[in-house]
Parts: sequence; C-alpha cells; structure tokens
Amino acid sequence: MDMFTSMRISASALRAQRIRLDTISSNMANSETTRTPQGGPYRRKMVVFEPQPMSFGDHMARSRAERVAEGVHVAGIVSDQSQFKLVYDPKHPDANADGYVALPNVDILKETTDMMLATRAYDANVTAIKAAKRMALKSLEIGR
Repeated sequence: MDMFTSMRISASALRAQRIRLDTISSNMANSETTRTPQGGPYRRKMVVFEPQPMSFGDHMARSRAERVAEGVHVAGIVSDQSQFKLVYDPKHPDANADGYVALPNVDILKETTDMMLATRAYDANVTAIKAAKRMALKSLEIGR
C-alpha cells in the first residue's frame, strides 16, 4: 500500500457521503409533496454503496493478500417502495374519492438520523485525510 492509498479511500468515501447528504436533503425538502411530475406523491430516495472496483491492471499487479477493495462508490439511488401515509383531508386538492391524501413515505426523524450518521462519517474521513497528510509531512521532515 503506497502513501496515498488511505487518502484515495477517504476521498471516495467523502464523495459517496456527499451524495448521500444531497439525497437526504431532497427527501426532507419533499416530505410534504403530494404531486410529482411522474404522478402521485414523492417517493423517498436511498443511496446504495458498494466497494469501488479495482482496475484489471491493479488486480494483476498485486499479490492475492493485497487484493482488497479500495474505497467506496455510489452504485445507485433507488426509490423506497414502502407504502405512502394516508391522511384524511377531504378538502385537499389531491384527496381521493374517500377523502384521503397520500403523503410521501418520508419520515423526518429517520432522515435526520441518517443525516447525522452521514455527517459523522464525512467528518471521520476528513480526519483520516488530515492524519495521513500529517504523517506524510512528518516523513518528509525525517528525510531532512
């Protein structure tokens, strides 16, 4: 493992957590949206992470013990298929014939918790990059 591998791994995690935070923000902003361009209420979005694939050249150049995933990337953003919340409001323009309005399947408490976790993961990776940078600078000082 070279000196910059840990920085690359943390940088990939920073990118992934930023996308996660953007998705959570979108969910929270649309928590009351009952009509979308696709029709129906807004569906909660979720980010799917997977290990960052290693290039073929890297795979062949490394020994079996060194072949580990190096970082993470966003495999996709999927819609949560759970049921919408039904609220009785017959005066709402999007109410059905029975007077119920389908609200998005976004739970603000769950989104807030996910946001806190993503923020802490982001901060931890920033700290890891700073530590790697300090170690690199110290190793340069030793060479003087």
